[in-house]
Amino acid sequence: MPWINEGGNGGSWKPGNGGPWGQKPSAPPPDFEEFLRRGQDKLKQWMPGGGSVGARGLLALVLIGAIIWLLSGFYTVGPNEVGLNKIFGRYTGKTGPGLNYNLPFPVGAVQKLQVTNRNAINIGFGARQDIRATGAQIQVDLPEESLMLTGDENIADVKFVVIWQIDPVRPEDYAFNIANQRETVKAVAESAMREVIGRSQIQRILTAERKVIEPAVQELMQKILNEYKAGILILQVQLQSVDPPEQVIAAFRDVTAAQQDQNRLRNEAEAYANRVVPEARGKAAATVQEAEGYRLQTVAEATGQASRFSQIYEQYKKAPDVTRQRIYLETMERVFGGMDKVIVDQGGAQGQGVLPYLPLNALTARPADGARK
Repeated sequence: MPWINEGGNGGSWKPGNGGPWGQKPSAPPPDFEEFLRRGQDKLKQWMPGGGSVGARGLLALVLIGAIIWLLSGFYTVGPNEVGLNKIFGRYTGKTGPGLNYNLPFPVGAVQKLQVTNRNAINIGFGARQDIRATGAQIQVDLPEESLMLTGDENIADVKFVVIWQIDPVRPEDYAFNIANQRETVKAVAESAMREVIGRSQIQRILTAERKVIEPAVQELMQKILNEYKAGILILQVQLQSVDPPEQVIAAFRDVTAAQQDQNRLRNEAEAYANRVVPEARGKAAATVQEAEGYRLQTVAEATGQASRFSQIYEQYKKAPDVTRQRIYLETMERVFGGMDKVIVDQGGAQGQGVLPYLPLNALTARPADGARK
């Protein structure tokens, strides 16, 4: 039903037959009336025939407005972002980097998440600006977060940093499944660290197990967040410091130094044992081999002498006198062979009993010795 313009009534609009709902509408504010009047004048300029605003004019306005509204649904997603499309608040899908489209407000909405950015959360300490220096920050300890009970009922002061990011595969879980995502990650990190510290002893935490704690906490955090369907990836857990409480830190350092000295002395003793024991074993093996060689040599000599005696005895039984004389002569030769000798002939014709002896071997050996000198 067309609307009729009564110019004599201050430019106000009245329905021709009581309005489309059978009621007389109230007069709009003056500013709105002026806006409608100017819009009507401009519309008349390009409408065919320049006539009054009718159903076609309203339809054209609606179409133009609808086109502008639909075109406003285009949006751009950055290279490090993921867009989450929603229709009437309900999640309908995600979009990657580039130009994308979703129905505009109030029907649709887009939530952009920076899925490649790395976020860090400090546990056990914080930072605040130093009022004495412009722009400088100082570390502030938070004992309510850092003090943890160990498995042997001691207290450890643990400060660490958690590095995390939004899961690019499931960013909708991050956006819709949990609230206060940063606080949730912090609470899970503190809980996981307390559980891991509660299974360890204070001395191992301060010395050997520091590198074991980090992956254990990271794995436990990821498991808990996956159960929450939080859409968060834990990239790294970094221990900043693991110390006893400040009141007893000096005593613990003395104990740690003593343990280090103990380990050093143990290592030195093991190195000495590793050097001495092989030497002793080598000497023992050499002595055993020498004894075994001496035994074999002695047995062989004794066996040879026994065999030689048996052979001589066999010959002696065959010719006792000849064998006896031969043994005597060989013995005298062996005994007197290297000695100076004087031979006395008692049966000589002149009766002197002395036989001159010319040691030819000695005479031939002396000139040779003199030539060498």
